[in-house]
Amino acid sequence: MNCIDLDRELYSHNHIKGCWEHHIEWCPKYRYNVLQKQSIREDCEAILYQICAEQEWKPLELAVMPDHVHVVIRTFKPMSPSEITFRLKGRTAHDLFKKHPNLEKRYPRKHLWSRGSFQRTVGTDLETARKYVRNQQDIHQKKLDVWAS
Repeated sequence: MNCIDLDRELYSHNHIKGCWEHHIEWCPKYRYNVLQKQSIREDCEAILYQICAEQEWKPLELAVMPDHVHVVIRTFKPMSPSEITFRLKGRTAHDLFKKHPNLEKRYPRKHLWSRGSFQRTVGTDLETARKYVRNQQDIHQKKLDVWAS
């Protein structure tokens, strides 16, 4: 369901009214499969849901794969995708190193995530983005450039 369909959930302040949906993807440094272990994957998901609750974001889809993370979220306050990504990556790295000190063996400088990420605002094709994230378990997943075309 798009923000247009949810008039009661629109953010309204001064001269701004709306909501923003973002599809964000990032991966661990060196593309290691550090999220392959079930406990680390579950903790990463829990941390992401906790961040969303604290920031008053609504997670629409979430997929933690062995070598990358996908999130589709709805924000009700204007915020840049890079700021959202900064908060998600920073907090998950901090909390995962706290809960799993053995990650420091792989990442001694505590830099869990790579510098890059994929970010886009989702408009009318929200359902397409949600389906893409939902189907990440497919072992032969589509390349992003094929999916986006």
